[in-house]
Amino acid sequence: MGDHELAGLLAQEAGDVLLGVLAEGRAAGWTPSQIQDQGDHRAHEHLMARLSELRPDDAVLSEEGSDDGARLGADRVWIIDPLDGTRDFARPGSVEWAVHVALVEDGVPTAAAVSLPPSGGLYGTGVSVVDRTSNRDRPIIVTSRSQWGEAEEVAAAIGGVVRSCGSAGVKAMAVVSGAVDVYVHPSGLYEWDACAPAGVAVAAGLDVSGIDGSQLVFNKPRPVVPGLVVSRPEYTDRVLGALHW
Repeated sequence: MGDHELAGLLAQEAGDVLLGVLAEGRAAGWTPSQIQDQGDHRAHEHLMARLSELRPDDAVLSEEGSDDGARLGADRVWIIDPLDGTRDFARPGSVEWAVHVALVEDGVPTAAAVSLPPSGGLYGTGVSVVDRTSNRDRPIIVTSRSQWGEAEEVAAAIGGVVRSCGSAGVKAMAVVSGAVDVYVHPSGLYEWDACAPAGVAVAAGLDVSGIDGSQLVFNKPRPVVPGLVVSRPEYTDRVLGALHW
C-alpha cells in the first residue's frame, strides 16, 4: 500500500472509531468530557497500532502521544491529530471535527489525508487538482470563532465576508472543496493541527503558508507553525497584503 492510500485509509478508520465512540457514549449516557476523552484515546491508540503494523520503521508525532524526540532523527515521520476539534466532538449534531494523518519527509508533508467523519468526507493527496469554479458574488473567508480581526481585514481587501467554525481540518477542507475561498488562522498552531490540512490543500492546487507568508516546515524540535493561510491562488497576494506581509 502506498503512502497516499495509507494516509486515507488510516484517517477513515480513525473516523469510524470516533463515530463508534459517539454512538457508545450517547447510548451509555456518558458526559461530554467522557466522550471527548474516549474519542482522543481510542482514535490515538488505533492509529498508533496501525502505523506500528504497517510502517513499523517510521516515527510518529501525535497530539495524544508522548514525544521523546526520536522523530527528529527519522527520515519519515507521521504527524497525526486523532481528533481535531475535541471540544466540538461531543456536541450533539456537530460536524466540526476531523482526523488528520500526514507523512513528513525533510520537513514537508509528502502524503496526507483529512477525514470529516460526520459527513463522510475524505480528502487526500495523490489526487488531481480540484475544480473550484465559484459563482459567488463575494468570496468567503473562514476563521476560528475567537479570531475574527485578521479575517475581517482580509475580507475588506478582497471584498469578502467572514464565517467561523471549529477544527482546522474542517476549515481547510472547506477551501479544498470550494465551499469557501480563504482560511486564515492568525496565531500559532501545533503541527498536528496544520500538517495534514496543509498537505492536502497544496496537493489540491491551493496556496498554503504561515500567517507571515512563510513556507511551513514540519517535524521541528518545537512542533509549532506561525499560523496558517489556505487560499485560492487568485486571492493570495491580496490576502497576505492585508495581513501586512
